[in-house]
Amino acid sequence: MTRKLQFPDMVCEELGRRYARNRKDWLAGGGQWPLAITLGQVSESDAGRQTGYVRDWINAWHEYRGPGELLWRQRRWRILGTQQMPDRLLLASPEEVAGCVGETMRWQTAWMRYHRMTARWPLLQQRLVRHFDILADYSDADFNRLETLLAWLVVNPRSMLYPRQLPIAGLDSKWLEVRKGLIVDLICALNHADSAGIDFYQCCGLRQPAALVRLRICDFRLRQQVGGLCDITAPVDEIARLEIPARRVFIVENLQTGISFDDLSGAVVFMGLGYGVDLLAGIDWLRGAQCIYWGDIDTHGFAILNRARAYLPHLESRLMDKETLLGNALLWGEEKQPHPADSLPRLTADEQYVYHGLKEHRWGMNVRLEQERIPWPAAWTTLIK
Repeated sequence: MTRKLQFPDMVCEELGRRYARNRKDWLAGGGQWPLAITLGQVSESDAGRQTGYVRDWINAWHEYRGPGELLWRQRRWRILGTQQMPDRLLLASPEEVAGCVGETMRWQTAWMRYHRMTARWPLLQQRLVRHFDILADYSDADFNRLETLLAWLVVNPRSMLYPRQLPIAGLDSKWLEVRKGLIVDLICALNHADSAGIDFYQCCGLRQPAALVRLRICDFRLRQQVGGLCDITAPVDEIARLEIPARRVFIVENLQTGISFDDLSGAVVFMGLGYGVDLLAGIDWLRGAQCIYWGDIDTHGFAILNRARAYLPHLESRLMDKETLLGNALLWGEEKQPHPADSLPRLTADEQYVYHGLKEHRWGMNVRLEQERIPWPAAWTTLIK
């Protein structure tokens, strides 16, 4: 064949790829219409050699009942005479393309919702096309709830309400939690802002639930200053106001490690913060204490240590050295996604050595030693010395 013949099923497959690639642009009015799909060309010699194949191709298009306008071309041949051949399929609109690929209902729903919302908020024209699947697939109840929420936030940009206090019918925390990114993106579009890295609560002018910190007080005398409490979980601002005169402050990644601490004179332990170590920046009474960090020996453990030193520059590390790592080789696990930084500037030289060793797979591929795997008696002895 001088050009590959396109049967209806082959054209639909190609249109499916074009639809997936271009539907967002088409939703915003892009594309050139009609869209012409060439169905192939046949020479007289080809038709003579492959009569059955060519006949099947012609018959397939005779039987085609899908969207679009099918154009035929008359061919005049010396031996085979005059023949009518399928030439092009013209599709007048994205809706006709959607009809070819079984997406009619989704396209119509997305188109109707897109134009309804952009008529109300023209600033959403470019941003809203990112969310084609949401436009196409949300239930009517969910979509109406989204529109109502956007409208309320536009009128009340700094309400400082908790999400539970918003006067939106059917709005609940689970519904809101999975849609925070979408809401931020649309509100930022309405405010001529980029949504990258924007906090949901700040963007929407809502009050954020207080960040909680878990603290264990390991000294009987210190516990008397807080009503005898040993294990406290409270908003970080309230922890800061306790003004506990601790001499030693331990920060550990693992919750089970933190609750295993025995009584220890002048000591408190913060646990389970992970990258939330930023919260400690507002607790002034930490600055006069000896602060000790124990995290997993993996790249993220060192990244958290590096982060914490921005607020606690005198922070020491324990059990995060080469000797601890190699001495517990039988307990190693695998770090699935190592931290991307090539270097962490607040690490000591010894810490940098281990961090780079992990990054470079010096002792094995993606080595990780979780602090909870280290035998507790040996770990406790090292921690308190």
